[in-house]
Amino acid sequence: MKQQLSQQPGPIGIFDSGYGGLTILSKIREVLPQYDYIYLGDNARTPYGSRSFEIVYEFTLQAVNKLFEMGCHLVILACNTASAKALRSIQMNDLPNIDPQRRVLGVIRPTVECIGNITHSRHVGVLATAGTIKSESYPLEIHKLFPDIAVSAEACPMWVPLVENNEANSPGADFFIEKYINSLLQQDRHIDTVILGCTHYPLLLPKIKQHMPDGIQVIAQGEYVATSLKEYLHRHPEMAAKCTQQGQCTFCTTESEEKFIESASAFLHQSITVQHLSLE
Repeated sequence: MKQQLSQQPGPIGIFDSGYGGLTILSKIREVLPQYDYIYLGDNARTPYGSRSFEIVYEFTLQAVNKLFEMGCHLVILACNTASAKALRSIQMNDLPNIDPQRRVLGVIRPTVECIGNITHSRHVGVLATAGTIKSESYPLEIHKLFPDIAVSAEACPMWVPLVENNEANSPGADFFIEKYINSLLQQDRHIDTVILGCTHYPLLLPKIKQHMPDGIQVIAQGEYVATSLKEYLHRHPEMAAKCTQQGQCTFCTTESEEKFIESASAFLHQSITVQHLSLE
């Protein structure tokens, strides 16, 4: 049965399992400040990286439906795990039944599209959550566009907890950052470009650059996703017309408002108000 959704223009929805998507939201708002946004963080059930495909799909679909109910016609999955494990199923199986005119986009494809112009050695590394690595989404997408590029990948299970617990700048973070970088580079000594395949990881960027050998380019996703969204709206004026433009941003979380405000400040460097909602 199809939902009765409002056809009035509404904000652009940005979804993440936690706080990492705020790094994507910040870059999108820099590039497209005129639009309205709803950020939804499923902070009560984070992290998604170690969860099964079925659970990530179920949780992501709940969030997408909630954002549609809140008036969004376009939703960005600002979460690599959700993009890897749920995006295609939602696009192919769910959107035709919910509303064929609505759109859900991910963060993996826009990141991959830029790689061909950046790597010279044609050897690329990916640092991401266990779920994203296991899905093999990055190698699959890279090889679709650039069959000649060799891809190595390393799961970094401790990096999201470091960020979520405000330990990104702690001395203990250095150990885990160096460990995973070294493990990746041991797989392939010719890597000249490393993708940070998790939206939390830009918060670790100063330490990542400190431990990354000279000459290796580190790719954070925000600017590429933001540019890709701008181009998408330019190519699809019918979707741009369904996105309201008053420069406003609303924040929602499935966790406590106080906890969200405290942690979000590390990502946004601004004071915000947030509302609690339930997805179950």
